[in-house]
Amino acid sequence: MEASYKFGPYKIDAREVFHATPLSYAMVNLRPLLPGNVLVCPKREVKRFADLSSDETSDLWVTAKEVGVRLEQYHKASSLTFAIQDGPQAGQTVPHVHIHVIPRKKGDFEKNDEIYDAIDVKERELKEKLDLDIERKDRSMEEMTHEANEYRALFS
Repeated sequence: MEASYKFGPYKIDAREVFHATPLSYAMVNLRPLLPGNVLVCPKREVKRFADLSSDETSDLWVTAKEVGVRLEQYHKASSLTFAIQDGPQAGQTVPHVHIHVIPRKKGDFEKNDEIYDAIDVKERELKEKLDLDIERKDRSMEEMTHEANEYRALFS
Protein backbone atom coordinates (compact mmCIF):
# COMPACT_ATOMS: atom_id res chain seq x y z
CA MET A 1 0.00 0.00 0.00
CA GLU A 2 1.36 3.45 -0.94
CA ALA A 3 1.86 6.02 1.77
CA SER A 4 -0.84 8.65 2.11
CA TYR A 5 0.05 12.32 2.39
CA LYS A 6 -2.06 15.35 3.27
CA PHE A 7 -1.22 18.99 2.59
CA GLY A 8 -3.81 20.92 4.56
CA PRO A 9 -7.16 19.94 3.04
CA TYR A 10 -5.51 18.40 -0.06
CA LYS A 11 -4.63 14.75 -0.57
CA ILE A 12 -1.18 14.45 -2.14
CA ASP A 13 -0.53 11.66 -4.59
CA ALA A 14 2.42 9.57 -3.40
CA ARG A 15 3.97 9.94 -6.87
CA GLU A 16 4.56 13.65 -6.06
CA VAL A 17 6.59 12.82 -2.94
CA PHE A 18 10.26 12.12 -3.56
CA HIS A 19 11.66 11.91 -0.03
CA ALA A 20 10.20 11.13 3.38
CA THR A 21 11.38 10.70 6.94
CA PRO A 22 9.31 9.47 9.88
CA LEU A 23 8.10 13.06 10.51
CA SER A 24 8.46 15.00 7.23
CA TYR A 25 8.14 14.66 3.48
CA ALA A 26 9.34 16.54 0.40
CA MET A 27 7.16 16.94 -2.68
CA VAL A 28 7.41 18.56 -6.07
CA ASN A 29 5.54 21.81 -6.58
CA LEU A 30 2.43 22.10 -8.75
CA ARG A 31 3.52 25.58 -9.87
CA PRO A 32 7.27 25.96 -9.30
CA LEU A 33 8.79 29.43 -9.34
CA LEU A 34 12.12 28.10 -10.59
CA PRO A 35 13.46 24.64 -11.47
CA GLY A 36 13.82 22.61 -8.30
CA ASN A 37 11.28 24.63 -6.26
CA VAL A 38 9.89 21.99 -3.88
CA LEU A 39 8.01 21.92 -0.59
CA VAL A 40 9.03 20.22 2.65
CA CYS A 41 6.18 19.56 5.07
CA PRO A 42 5.60 17.84 8.39
CA LYS A 43 3.60 14.62 7.98
CA ARG A 44 1.26 15.71 10.74
CA GLU A 45 -1.12 18.43 9.58
CA VAL A 46 0.04 21.47 11.55
CA LYS A 47 -1.24 24.95 10.64
CA ARG A 48 1.37 27.13 12.35
CA PHE A 49 5.11 26.78 12.85
CA ALA A 50 4.86 27.33 16.63
CA ASP A 51 2.55 24.31 16.88
CA LEU A 52 5.21 21.86 15.68
CA SER A 53 6.81 19.66 18.32
CA SER A 54 10.54 20.07 18.88
CA ASP A 55 11.16 16.78 17.07
CA GLU A 56 9.02 17.88 14.11
CA THR A 57 10.78 21.25 13.94
CA SER A 58 14.20 19.62 13.93
CA ASP A 59 13.23 16.96 11.39
CA LEU A 60 11.58 19.52 9.10
CA TRP A 61 14.71 21.71 8.96
CA VAL A 62 17.14 18.79 8.66
CA THR A 63 15.02 17.43 5.81
CA ALA A 64 14.89 20.85 4.12
CA LYS A 65 18.68 21.11 4.44
CA GLU A 66 19.26 17.64 2.92
CA VAL A 67 16.79 18.29 0.10
CA GLY A 68 18.31 21.71 -0.57
CA VAL A 69 21.88 20.43 -0.76
CA ARG A 70 20.96 17.73 -3.26
CA LEU A 71 18.74 19.94 -5.42
CA GLU A 72 21.32 22.74 -5.47
CA GLN A 73 23.85 20.28 -6.88
CA TYR A 74 21.35 18.64 -9.24
CA HIS A 75 20.26 21.98 -10.73
CA LYS A 76 23.81 23.36 -10.74
CA ALA A 77 22.63 26.27 -8.62
CA SER A 78 24.85 28.42 -6.43
CA SER A 79 22.48 29.25 -3.57
CA LEU A 80 19.22 28.30 -1.88
CA THR A 81 16.19 30.20 -0.67
CA PHE A 82 14.28 28.64 2.24
CA ALA A 83 10.96 30.37 2.94
CA ILE A 84 8.04 29.81 5.32
CA GLN A 85 4.84 31.84 5.28
CA ASP A 86 3.48 31.32 8.79
CA GLY A 87 -0.19 32.30 8.90
CA PRO A 88 -2.58 34.00 6.49
CA GLN A 89 -1.23 37.54 6.95
CA ALA A 90 2.22 36.21 6.04
CA GLY A 91 0.84 34.87 2.76
CA GLN A 92 0.20 31.26 3.82
CA THR A 93 -2.78 29.97 1.84
CA VAL A 94 -2.57 26.24 2.57
CA PRO A 95 -3.05 25.81 6.33
CA HIS A 96 -0.19 23.34 6.72
CA VAL A 97 3.36 24.34 7.64
CA HIS A 98 5.66 24.05 4.65
CA ILE A 99 9.12 25.23 3.69
CA HIS A 100 9.70 26.37 0.13
CA VAL A 101 13.14 25.12 -0.94
CA ILE A 102 14.28 26.95 -4.06
CA PRO A 103 17.64 26.43 -5.80
CA ARG A 104 18.95 29.81 -6.95
CA LYS A 105 21.23 30.97 -9.75
CA LYS A 106 22.69 34.38 -10.46
CA GLY A 107 20.17 36.54 -12.28
CA ASP A 108 17.14 34.28 -11.78
CA PHE A 109 15.29 37.33 -10.44
CA GLU A 110 16.25 40.86 -11.44
CA LYS A 111 16.13 41.94 -7.79
CA ASN A 112 16.85 39.09 -5.38
CA ASP A 113 13.99 39.83 -2.97
CA GLU A 114 11.43 39.69 -5.81
CA ILE A 115 11.32 35.97 -5.13
CA TYR A 116 9.27 36.64 -2.00
CA ASP A 117 6.71 38.59 -4.03
CA ALA A 118 6.61 35.70 -6.50
CA ILE A 119 5.98 33.23 -3.67
CA ASP A 120 3.09 35.42 -2.48
CA VAL A 121 1.59 35.53 -5.98
CA LYS A 122 1.90 31.75 -6.33
CA GLU A 123 0.21 31.16 -2.98
CA ARG A 124 -2.68 33.50 -3.84
CA GLU A 125 -3.12 31.82 -7.22
CA LEU A 126 -3.31 28.42 -5.60
CA LYS A 127 -5.99 29.65 -3.21
CA GLU A 128 -8.01 31.54 -5.80
CA LYS A 129 -7.49 28.99 -8.61
CA LEU A 130 -6.76 31.87 -10.98
CA ASP A 131 -4.21 31.87 -13.76
CA LEU A 132 -2.76 35.31 -13.08
CA ASP A 133 0.77 34.25 -14.01
CA ILE A 134 0.78 33.02 -17.61
CA GLU A 135 4.40 31.85 -17.27
CA ARG A 136 3.61 29.36 -14.50
CA LYS A 137 0.84 26.91 -15.33
CA ASP A 138 -0.21 23.86 -13.35
CA ARG A 139 1.82 20.85 -14.34
CA SER A 140 0.38 17.47 -15.19
CA MET A 141 0.71 14.51 -12.84
CA GLU A 142 2.95 12.93 -15.47
CA GLU A 143 5.34 15.93 -15.37
CA MET A 144 5.37 16.00 -11.57
CA THR A 145 5.88 12.22 -11.32
CA HIS A 146 8.80 12.41 -13.74
CA GLU A 147 10.43 15.18 -11.68
CA ALA A 148 9.79 13.36 -8.40
CA ASN A 149 11.36 10.19 -9.83
CA GLU A 150 14.49 12.16 -10.81
CA TYR A 151 14.75 13.65 -7.32
CA ARG A 152 13.97 10.31 -5.64
CA ALA A 153 17.13 8.92 -7.25
CA LEU A 154 19.14 11.59 -5.38
CA PHE A 155 18.16 9.93 -2.09
CA SER A 156 18.81 6.31 -3.12
